[in-house]
Amino acid sequence: MTTSTPPVAQHPGPAAQGGSQRSAASRFWRALTKTTTGQVYLALIAILVICWAVVAIKGSNLLTIDSITDMLIRSVALGIVAAGQTLVIIGMSLDLSVAWVISLTSIVAAVVMDGSNGNIVPGILAVLAVGAAIGLANGLIITKLRVNPFIATLGVALIIQSIIESNWDGVVEGVAKGFENSLGYSEIGPLPIAVLLLAAVYLAVWFLLRYTRFGHQLYAVGGSEEVSKLSGVRTHRVLITAHVICAVCAAITGLYLASRLGAGSPLVGTDGGYDLESIAAVVLGGTYLLGGRGSVLGTLAGVFILAILDSTFNALEVNAFAKDVVRGVIIIVAVAAYSFRAKGRRVRKIGAGPAATGNAPQTQTQGANA
Repeated sequence: MTTSTPPVAQHPGPAAQGGSQRSAASRFWRALTKTTTGQVYLALIAILVICWAVVAIKGSNLLTIDSITDMLIRSVALGIVAAGQTLVIIGMSLDLSVAWVISLTSIVAAVVMDGSNGNIVPGILAVLAVGAAIGLANGLIITKLRVNPFIATLGVALIIQSIIESNWDGVVEGVAKGFENSLGYSEIGPLPIAVLLLAAVYLAVWFLLRYTRFGHQLYAVGGSEEVSKLSGVRTHRVLITAHVICAVCAAITGLYLASRLGAGSPLVGTDGGYDLESIAAVVLGGTYLLGGRGSVLGTLAGVFILAILDSTFNALEVNAFAKDVVRGVIIIVAVAAYSFRAKGRRVRKIGAGPAATGNAPQTQTQGANA
């Protein structure tokens, strides 16, 4: 009677383990480069390295603690506006009124607070209410009156501009010192409170887009409003909600800038160019201008890219004209790259179409015979 020995477990050798690690790294790399958001962050890293090297050649350092903190603070105002702009652009809309909303809400904060710390909460609530009302007006004009988003929000911007110019000539004092010191200049550990506010806004918008019905419906509406209607989506409600959130984000930016300035300013939004700058950051972050595709995390990378470029230009003492030229070229190149990538994806899908219909075995046989 013979006895059989149990099989001995075979452990992968060092070569196999190294191969598995390399395959895992290659899978991670493919997953990272496959998504537009991943590509944007790779571009962010590349731009950061290039800018650091250029500034280092001149004898400065772009990556000191002070420089990094300055870049983060520089990103707060634009970043919050761009987060809201991402929502409306995903829904195939647009908001050109955000710059004037920022100016108006900074003034509202100063007027309501009136220099008293006891009026901080009423001031914040008043600012958020004004932002929500403007966003509601934008959404209703676009959805119910069927006005093009570009024209609708531009018209609302002109109305806000006339209100500001007819009531306030210059800087409006009155922002409470307690509010100025807390949001504008205070820190929690190494991070300014304003940066934590930026992180909270992006976390909230990311959660809305990824895990809520509103987010899923917004992508659907941006992809095709007619198909969404046929699927039972209340498209008007979705677009109105997106515009309300966008205007509230602009109002939060107005609050932040009021805390930094210690006053309200009729020109703080327009001088910062937050209307076009926010759209540029969204597009640079990979969000499709025709709606249906995009990510708020990509927008955040776009904001950081613009902040890095600004810090680099300041360190190199580049004039304003050259700044705008370089930024414009980078945005055009980025959009062109996304367009070519999307076109290549469509071509691959069309090329794979016949294989999915039943001709795949025949095609494989012909390929093997060839």
